[in-house]
Amino acid sequence: MSADDEKPQAVAAAEVGMEGRWVLAAPNAPTCGLTFIGPPGATEGRVTPDGGCPERFFLARRWRLANGELTIVDDEGGALGAFRNAGDRFAGKSGTATPLTLSR
Repeated sequence: MSADDEKPQAVAAAEVGMEGRWVLAAPNAPTCGLTFIGPPGATEGRVTPDGGCPERFFLARRWRLANGELTIVDDEGGALGAFRNAGDRFAGKSGTATPLTLSR
């Protein structure tokens, strides 16, 4: 295994480049767009949700990458969902344990 294979997931996720539009999906719910705002390689920034997001993601305001986890929070700092990098997408769960995916 090379040193490149041992990069922490937070670094790998930052290399994805969070900026831009992503699609949030949950079982038995319509998908919605989330626009991530921040400079290239950022580990935190703002997020703007489209309408019709599942659960409480219509309240999403900020995102951050820390310890290999992407967290989306509301305007009061409450976590709406947490995700792990899964290659070309993120997989995770909402605050109520609903499985979620976030992809381009």
